[in-house]
Amino acid sequence: MKKGTRLEPPDGGWGILVCVGMAMPFVSGLAALPSFGLVFGDFLKSIGAETSAIAFITSAFFCAFSFAGLFSGSLFNRFGVRAIGLTGGILYFTGCLMQIFVRSTLDLLIAFSLIQGIGFGLIVPTSYTTFNNYFVKKRVMWMSFAQSLIGLGTMFYPVLMQKFLEWYGFRGCLAVLAAINFHAVLGMLLMQPVEWHMRRLPDNDQEMFENAKPPQPVIADNTQEDPNLLSPLTYSRKSSQKLSRENLRKLSSRSSSIASLGNWSGPVIVSDASPQMVNVLGSRRHSTAISNKSMPTSNNEVSDDKRSVWQIIVDFLDLTLMKKPIYVNIVLGISFALYSDIAFFTLQPLYMFHLGYDKPDTASIIAIGAAADLGSRVFLAFLAMFIQMPSRYIYLAGAFFTVISRFVFLTVFDFKNMAIITAVMGFLRTWIHVPLPLVFAEYLPKDRFATGYGLFMFLQGNIMFVIGPAVGYLRDMTQDYVLTFHCLNFFMALCAIPWILEIIFVKFRRRTKIGAISESK
Repeated sequence: MKKGTRLEPPDGGWGILVCVGMAMPFVSGLAALPSFGLVFGDFLKSIGAETSAIAFITSAFFCAFSFAGLFSGSLFNRFGVRAIGLTGGILYFTGCLMQIFVRSTLDLLIAFSLIQGIGFGLIVPTSYTTFNNYFVKKRVMWMSFAQSLIGLGTMFYPVLMQKFLEWYGFRGCLAVLAAINFHAVLGMLLMQPVEWHMRRLPDNDQEMFENAKPPQPVIADNTQEDPNLLSPLTYSRKSSQKLSRENLRKLSSRSSSIASLGNWSGPVIVSDASPQMVNVLGSRRHSTAISNKSMPTSNNEVSDDKRSVWQIIVDFLDLTLMKKPIYVNIVLGISFALYSDIAFFTLQPLYMFHLGYDKPDTASIIAIGAAADLGSRVFLAFLAMFIQMPSRYIYLAGAFFTVISRFVFLTVFDFKNMAIITAVMGFLRTWIHVPLPLVFAEYLPKDRFATGYGLFMFLQGNIMFVIGPAVGYLRDMTQDYVLTFHCLNFFMALCAIPWILEIIFVKFRRRTKIGAISESK
């Protein structure tokens, strides 16, 4: 028998350079906002616009970032992922270069918020989409590796900015920063198409199907058959039972990666599948459970000239994802968790000053939390080498234990216990940030990842714009940090609790359907 070959992502190789390329712009992009006041504080004070300007400029940055992410998926389809990434890198560098010559708040708003925000909004989905294409079985490990590089860079970023300000002055520091941010362009150059680096492996699927010897299909299918997909509508129940357990195990082992294990959240078609087929169907990474784009029918096809403007917008931005309850649950949960995390660690130093800590002690405790965050990234990368776990489970565990640790945080006041609980929260913070893009990569098929993640970026930015001022107003009106922290903990719980309920509901529904199938035989 003549054996064929199949192409698989490298799960390494050039993908390691993709991780490095992703870390280059992320270090400056993620560290720029916390260090914005450090770099531009004196300049804004000199022109009479300090606190209010910082809040407005950073909010405008997130706005431009969100809108760029929203359109990224459609731009990828039209111009290619790497081309859009390079455009984002050039815009990011251009914005940083323009900051050297700023004279007013408006100049800074255009250079930093608008141009750099759009650039970074194109860089993020480009990096995650390319990463998703290169890695399947080792996503958590290599994402943890990339995030470790990012965490290491962000730790030293504020220190370097302070030194550059001392050595070169304000505009000299911006010139050096522009040179550093040119690495965003170099990083995007490393985002080569995965087709250039695919591995060619022998394909054993044909032999498995020949050994199984399934009978003729009982339901006709006019579409081209995918040899890697076992459709429950293609074979009868009796014929599907003839597939040996060994062959099923081999077939499902090809999709036993992090991605497939995380696909528990997707809808599983079990109405016509035998119990033996359920595991295979539930682990296959095909868009049949989520997307119907690859299966158009003559009744559903509508010509472009007859489509409404709204339908064009829906297709362009892939807004049909909002009809998926699980996708909406993922977006809302992560959005609430991210806002809660960012706001909590922003207020923590102010709360410690309120408790009577001086600046050296506060800085030491914050540094301990950052060190624990970095150590957790390394630990997660090491753990992923031996244990494959769905990224959404990791994210859920991080959100759940973060809620518990924050309650403990509000009960400690001395330096030792404060340092310990901050280290615990820093350790758990990695479990919220590192698996974030992988949660979407595991749920969405590859052809919808870019649009799905871009839509998330847009929704997350708008959610932060809505609840951010509300929580800030609560803090200003009550002057109560404990109440504010409880409010932020509530938002973190809005991620953990609905996800737990979803797991219970999905697993119960799946068992019910399997039981009904078994009884019908």
